[in-house]
Amino acid sequence: MTGERRVTTEGTVVEALPHAMFAIELDSGQRVLGHIAGTIGNQALRVNPGDRVAIELSPFDRSRARITRRVR
Repeated sequence: MTGERRVTTEGTVVEALPHAMFAIELDSGQRVLGHIAGTIGNQALRVNPGDRVAIELSPFDRSRARITRRVR
């Protein structure tokens, strides 16, 4: 994936799903399915429902995302 095609935004984790997937609601009200990016997966970062997270939306499917970090 090239950097200029990624869309970065923030949302709130609504639900934790099986296989380390999360339902995330964006500020616009849209719900996307997200997984933890490999860089923060190695840091043992815990993401729980109700947390604000920064995500990168896939340029091919706008209903899929990668969680890049937790927002405090």
